[in-house]
Amino acid sequence: MSMQSNYDVLVIGSGAAGLSLALRLAQHAKVAVVSKGKLQDGCTQYAQGGVSAVLDANDTLDSHIEDTLNAGAGLCNPQTVRFVVEHGKESIDWLIEQGTPFTPEDPTISSSGYHLTREGGHSQRRVIHADDATGEAIESTLIVQAKQQTNISLFENHIAIDLITTDKLNLPGQRCLGGYILDRDRQQIVAIGAKAVVLATGGASKVYLYTSNPDVSTGDGIAMAWRAGCRVGNLEFIQFHPTCLYHPKAKSFLITEALRGEGALLKLPNGKRFMQRFDPREELAPRDIVARAIDHEMKRLGIYYVMLDISHKPAEFIQSHFPNIYRRCLEFGYDITREAIPVVPAAHYTCGGIVTDLRGRTDLDGLYAIGETAFTGLHGANRMASNSLLECVVFAAAAGQDILSRLSDLPTPPTLPAWDESRVTDSDEEVVVSHNWDELRRFMWDYVGIVRTNKRLERAKRRVDLLALEIEEYYGNFRISNDLIELRNLVTVSDLIIQSAMARKESRGLHYTLDYPDTDDKQSLHDTLLKPKNYRPANADEPVGA
Repeated sequence: MSMQSNYDVLVIGSGAAGLSLALRLAQHAKVAVVSKGKLQDGCTQYAQGGVSAVLDANDTLDSHIEDTLNAGAGLCNPQTVRFVVEHGKESIDWLIEQGTPFTPEDPTISSSGYHLTREGGHSQRRVIHADDATGEAIESTLIVQAKQQTNISLFENHIAIDLITTDKLNLPGQRCLGGYILDRDRQQIVAIGAKAVVLATGGASKVYLYTSNPDVSTGDGIAMAWRAGCRVGNLEFIQFHPTCLYHPKAKSFLITEALRGEGALLKLPNGKRFMQRFDPREELAPRDIVARAIDHEMKRLGIYYVMLDISHKPAEFIQSHFPNIYRRCLEFGYDITREAIPVVPAAHYTCGGIVTDLRGRTDLDGLYAIGETAFTGLHGANRMASNSLLECVVFAAAAGQDILSRLSDLPTPPTLPAWDESRVTDSDEEVVVSHNWDELRRFMWDYVGIVRTNKRLERAKRRVDLLALEIEEYYGNFRISNDLIELRNLVTVSDLIIQSAMARKESRGLHYTLDYPDTDDKQSLHDTLLKPKNYRPANADEPVGA
């Protein structure tokens, strides 16, 4: 790649959202897909449960909408929810057309012809899946398809540093022109110009010490969009998955919610069940309630984990429904057909993000955001299980349609200035980056975790402000590295999460504070929107989350 390349569309991120979009555009546009690791390194690969959609004759669109609105605790945007649910079946059909191997079912049992499971918050079986490794099945299918398209250029081991905007170049207008990208293999920074840029970078759960997410989930898209002048919304709502395997070597191994959907029970180490004390739905309560219950019991008893037990089910049933979890747990010394396994909550999903409209447009013309990095109004104060992969595919189609309809009108990017490294040196103190990374993730876990207080948030804000100053100074003096880019983004997103949490003076959905334990509909039935200093009134339609 030369120092500047031009494409019709630059897609940053290679999960379900990014690759679905690239494939939708491939017949009519020249597309670059940038992935900071391997194509499959993002969160999609690790999604076990499935994709929710109305596929069975006994299910209805209104039922899926109602379940989503209930899970979202009053903050979902009804227009967005209806939009996503109504496009559910066609999104599944498209994934099947691409070759996704969803688990089949006897048509006499399911009118869809596929096995549908049920997860927390759903009133019907509507989660289509590929055994217990749905994300991997979707991701590998999309990668195979993308590699066959001559119009799609795939760049692995390339991390985006920042967006290039007219503002930064002192050009007229308010639009995105491309991005500066670090080629990690060559340690060279290139500029990619594009008529449209799409952020599909996933979430920001790596701001926390314990997370189910892979290492790449550092909130890059949210931080880049914020620096470029875009608003963010509802970042206080971080979903903690209730059940991550507790084992020193089982780095972020998630135990799917579908296990509880099929009858697994949560127990204390002494074998006693506890969920009945927290919610009448017990193990099938929404994730925030289950995660808070586990957190409460761990703090109350001073224990490091609770137990998840499905061993009362027949071994054959467990092995056929959850082959991957069965195999992985065996590798760590646990036979789930015979014993309970230790689990802890872990940061899992970022419900807020970059404010967009129903076409994926952000506040900056030419810049789109789709998937977990975006805030569309779908999830409200709590994401319902398996709505996230659906959101990726639905908004990839919507953004793709919008980009194609505008492609001939969008201006070709100008010659972009090369990245200037004339005043920086190689760092001789990498310890600064690693120390700050550890400190950030620990205080975010302790002070901005599942249960919050005003004091904890104030402590976190003081620390994040100091870190931000240190990182900016470091960033200005030393040559860019992958770790420095990620740390800079993590500090930015952590600050936005803390500010959002401080702004919400109530408990709702995933945001729970001991200082305001009640939900306050009179004062707080609104989204938390933050505007950067360089924000200009929206070029996009009034975003759906607003």
